[in-house]
Amino acid sequence: MAVLENHEVERRLDSLSGWKRHEDDIRKAYRFADFKAAMAFVNRVAEAAEAADHHPDIEIKYNRVMMSLSTHSEGGITEKDFALAVRIDSAAR
Repeated sequence: MAVLENHEVERRLDSLSGWKRHEDDIRKAYRFADFKAAMAFVNRVAEAAEAADHHPDIEIKYNRVMMSLSTHSEGGITEKDFALAVRIDSAAR
C-alpha cells in the first residue's frame, strides 16, 4: 500500500470531522463522560482494529482518548489509516 501524497492526505482530512495531520500520522482526540465510557470506546476500537489488521496508537487520560494512525510498515499515511479513522468515528457514536 502506497503512502499518500500530501495533497491527498489534506483532501481526505477535509471529509473527516476532527482529524488533523501531525507529521507522519493523523490524529483525533475524543472526550467521554468518564473513564468507563472511554475504555468502552477503546475496546470497540480494538475490535475494529483487529478486524482490519491495522492498529492505532492510543493514549488514554481518564475520559480523554487520543487516536493516532499511521501505516508504520509503509512509513506514512495510507488508505488504511483513513479507512480505520472512519471505523473509529463510528465506534465513538
